[in-house]
Amino acid sequence: MKRYIGMRLVYLLITLFVITTATFFLMKQLPGTPFDEEKLNRLPVEERQLLYASYGLDQPVYVQYVRYLANVVQGDFGTSFTYKNMPVKDIIVNRIGPSALIGLQAVVLGLSIGLILGIIAAYRHNSAWDYFTMFIAVLGVSVPNFVLAALLQYYVGLKWGLLPVAFWDSYENSILPSVALSVGVVAIIARFARNEMLEVLQQDYITTAKAKGLTNMAVVMRHAVRNSLIPVVTILGPIVVNLLTGSLVIENIFGVPGIGSLFVDSIKMNDYSTIMGITIFYSAFYVFIMLIVDMLYSVIDPRIRLASGGE
Repeated sequence: MKRYIGMRLVYLLITLFVITTATFFLMKQLPGTPFDEEKLNRLPVEERQLLYASYGLDQPVYVQYVRYLANVVQGDFGTSFTYKNMPVKDIIVNRIGPSALIGLQAVVLGLSIGLILGIIAAYRHNSAWDYFTMFIAVLGVSVPNFVLAALLQYYVGLKWGLLPVAFWDSYENSILPSVALSVGVVAIIARFARNEMLEVLQQDYITTAKAKGLTNMAVVMRHAVRNSLIPVVTILGPIVVNLLTGSLVIENIFGVPGIGSLFVDSIKMNDYSTIMGITIFYSAFYVFIMLIVDMLYSVIDPRIRLASGGE
């Protein structure tokens, strides 16, 4: 297992290097500069050159790239062009809280409801509950979350006055964004859990367990649920990363000051340092979560641990 994890870490570092390199050179192809062009053109040539030099933009691209990699290794992601004299690392730390809160709530809500719906749908296959679950799954996948967000704002926020529709003043402001994000998670988890449960319930060991006198509910909870979690864990990894690192659309609709809205603003302003910092942060978090997912496989199904040569 240790050797397996070590190999995975090497692959993850290579992945991060490739992503960082590709993003850096693609970012340099963006039109314009991080500066206000109108104000920049008013400056004398000498002052303009000093401004570029202060940010290292006067150097060839390959020199900028080598310097950036050297700084990243030391944990320095540079200084933001938009937020004057603020390190990118500090900006990300300040913005990750709101994104993590609404994302975590969406994951917990979506996973809990999705698993319950999927398990009951499989247990009561071809019943009204099964059809209802599949209807919810299709509806949740088909309706974009920004449409659901607008409906929640209108009915729950404006018409009924139960919750605030936007901004970030209190915990209540996080509820509607979390609900809007969780519906898609409920639909995906419910569908995967149901389909896998149906397949597991067809296996020979399930028949053997029933022959030993176990009730249907005991068979489902002791054997079927655990063995049907592998596909759910697989899709849960990317879902967790996407939600915890911020939703570009939902954060802008609800005025959440998170990573998603920061990324959009950075692209609009050509804030090279912030774009790179968020990209590296997102990529590192993604590969870390996928490593956790791989390790969870062996916990859920010991056969995977044995196949990988672990102890």
